[in-house]
Amino acid sequence: MKIVARDIPPRAVWALEQAGVHPLLARLFAARGVQSKDELDDGLSRLLPPSGMLGTAQAAALLADAIAQNKRLCIVADYDCDGATACAVAMRGLRLLGAKQVSYIVPDRVVDGYGLTSPIAQRVKDSGAEVLITVDNGIASMDGVATAKALGLQVLVTDHHLPASTLPDADVIVNPNQPGCTFESKSIAGVGVMFYVLLALRSELRQRGVFTVENQPKLDALLPLVALGTVADVVKLDANNRRLVAQGLKRVRALVLPAGIASLFVAAGRVAKVATTFDFGFALGPRINAAGRLSDMTLGIECLLTDDAGRADELAKMLDGINRERRELEGDMRDQAMQIAESLFDEGDEPPPAICVFDPDFHEGVVGIVASRIKDKLHRPSFVFAASAAPGKEHELKGSGRSIPGFHLRDALDLVAKRYPDVLLRFGGHAMAAGCTIAEEHFDDFEQGLNEVAQEWLDAATLTRRIDTDGPLAPEYRRIDLVDTLHHEVWGQGFAPPTFSEEVEVVSQRLVGEKHLALKLKHQGSPVDGIWFGRTEPLPARVKLAFRLDADEWNGVRRVRFLVEGAEV
Repeated sequence: MKIVARDIPPRAVWALEQAGVHPLLARLFAARGVQSKDELDDGLSRLLPPSGMLGTAQAAALLADAIAQNKRLCIVADYDCDGATACAVAMRGLRLLGAKQVSYIVPDRVVDGYGLTSPIAQRVKDSGAEVLITVDNGIASMDGVATAKALGLQVLVTDHHLPASTLPDADVIVNPNQPGCTFESKSIAGVGVMFYVLLALRSELRQRGVFTVENQPKLDALLPLVALGTVADVVKLDANNRRLVAQGLKRVRALVLPAGIASLFVAAGRVAKVATTFDFGFALGPRINAAGRLSDMTLGIECLLTDDAGRADELAKMLDGINRERRELEGDMRDQAMQIAESLFDEGDEPPPAICVFDPDFHEGVVGIVASRIKDKLHRPSFVFAASAAPGKEHELKGSGRSIPGFHLRDALDLVAKRYPDVLLRFGGHAMAAGCTIAEEHFDDFEQGLNEVAQEWLDAATLTRRIDTDGPLAPEYRRIDLVDTLHHEVWGQGFAPPTFSEEVEVVSQRLVGEKHLALKLKHQGSPVDGIWFGRTEPLPARVKLAFRLDADEWNGVRRVRFLVEGAEV
């Protein structure tokens, strides 16, 4: 492992400090590309305007007409946290803006598969709906959109996934990644796209005289949902996404939040008043995702839709239970998958350029999480496959992949599909995460194809695990109030949480819970506790560590501790 300190542009640090930003934050922000305090303004007025996203004006007109004509609207959601929050935002927002008849359908991961399929379109038609709206899916649903149109439905696709060379024949498509869209925030999540459609719809309704600026519904009540979905989908937190997340966090901390989110905080043992992006990504998000993985995402969506605190508590507890089951299943599968992955190369040798794992006993609901764990341990693009549980599809394998920096997974799948035309039945995704379906008989061909692409695209530098850090931590910043200051900021994908690195003395070390390394360290002459979760191998007496600042509470006293992320040994 290589620990690398980020470049910290001194001019940007100076400009931020002169503008009143705390010196430590000035250093951290400058290292992440922030050049002026203006960029840190998270006010709603600083959001990119909806008019900049291609299709929002047409979507607004379509929805405004549908509301005026009291048409029945049906939302087709996705079964992950982004899809669930996008569905809740659509349902709540459309009702706020005057829609009287709004329903939703969420596909079953096992039975229906991903996105708007032809059978789902038929179900929408059978429900009596006249307008079909996709959230967080649809850009690859050629057949589903065609079926919906043939059935006489109007179709509005809202999505953020990368499109193929052809687009579905929908009435309107809103997707910042479609050709011709100049919207700057290409990494906005599905929930963010739907929020923007609602902003455009409200503007259209104002122009039509339905609302005035004074009496228009406030859509900011939806921001906690937007923030949750954005963080949970691990999209890049560019300036616009950071503003959406910051605004959502402000409302959560002020306890102005949907009942379901409040109940999920309680179920997860977290405190909403001091909510962080970590809570969204590692506490709430997984509990909602668990419903889509092992059960029915309707539970997650209902939790986010209810305004009844008692019902919210009940649903949050159910989601928490499903998440515990998911963790147990994932643990068993992870151990088994890791054994298979490690059997692909001899001990002491380097792993192959890409890892592909399949076992008939794997559960398709957790293949993505397990792929992520293998990728983390072996630092290779990793795919985990499970046999499809859908009736009549037993011969198919559903795979989920996770990648490393420098290897665009969806583009890699695209190249495999071109070289091996019969192997990939379906695929889609992003740079760092993607999914695909193959016939079981083609597993070896897929493995060979992916390894060929990885062999060509990856070099020694990319294959060396590295941790980018913010360099040494000045001893005067090793304070509990600064831990809280750092936790209060918006960090995440593409705007990494502060991680420091320097050589420290290891005074003592012991295993806790059989799988975590508890450390007593000397940092610049002063004692400090450390913990390395998931590490069992001992460290040398002096070692260069990468660590994050955290607070540990014991007998009511809070002390600084280091959360160790890696070591250069």
